[in-house]
Amino acid sequence: MKQPLIVLTGPTAVGKTALSIRLAKAIGGEIVSADSMQVYRHMDIGSAKVTPGEMDGVPHYLIDVLDPRDSFNVVTFQQMAKEALREIYSHGHIPVIAGGTGFYIQALLYDIDFKENEDSSPVRRELEALAEREGERAPQLLHAMLRQVDPEAAAQIHANNIKRVIRAIEYFRQTGEKISLHNQQEKEKESPYNFLYYVLNTDRALLYERIDRRVDLMMEQGLVEEVKALKDMGCRRGHTSMQGLGYKEILDYLEGRCSLDEAVYILKRDTRHFAKRQLTWFKRERDVRFLNLPDFGGDVSNVLKQILEDCAKQGIVLQ
Repeated sequence: MKQPLIVLTGPTAVGKTALSIRLAKAIGGEIVSADSMQVYRHMDIGSAKVTPGEMDGVPHYLIDVLDPRDSFNVVTFQQMAKEALREIYSHGHIPVIAGGTGFYIQALLYDIDFKENEDSSPVRRELEALAEREGERAPQLLHAMLRQVDPEAAAQIHANNIKRVIRAIEYFRQTGEKISLHNQQEKEKESPYNFLYYVLNTDRALLYERIDRRVDLMMEQGLVEEVKALKDMGCRRGHTSMQGLGYKEILDYLEGRCSLDEAVYILKRDTRHFAKRQLTWFKRERDVRFLNLPDFGGDVSNVLKQILEDCAKQGIVLQ
């Protein structure tokens, strides 16, 4: 029998956090964050991290668990999230996956195997030695090698992500198969969960207004000071955490690349673009149900009522 699971996602600033907490309280749930920035400690303002007060007693997982100098990727997320699910199920509760990182949600929901074997192979050691010898030329050189054997993977993996480029070449050399084909087959797998997958959305103009308000609030709350403190801790542009929205723009300001007004303008603009990309991703996903707030009179209570009705129909109830 498949274990129950609810996913609540949507574009940034749409109101996922508040709804996920109300949902968890209504069904006896616990929340697993699917957010690539809230996982980091000391990064509260720029990530719009849920506060202990907002949690309202609902247990949250994958919040404040990594140092901002640590790397975090889909494979790490998948491993940590699976561990969280095991714990939640052991409590007899229902997990609610809440957050806007669609790729992470997909990886967990369909249990995608990324073939991330940590054991070093002779092929990997050879490619890593090549990367070290070539220095700055390594990313383009390795990416060209990948393009020859698996152009689809090369289109999906950035040249600067040397680790993933090397893994993709290694996979081809060891199996004779393209990792892009393997990943596509993985995405088409049936989910091991009895799940409901929701995308909360609203009118674009209203969403963009909410985004602008959120950025203004972040500035009032001290985003510049937060990024300064991270910089003082040794966080640099190359760290995964510093590539998040809000952090890279303020870092540009602190390093004299732009004025503060320009940084705020760019942050608002890029956050709107990000929200648009999130929606494009979710529209391509299987099994999603869109919850458009205007269809519910803009009332989140009506949205919650719909979700609870769906849970009853699908047999997603406390164990």
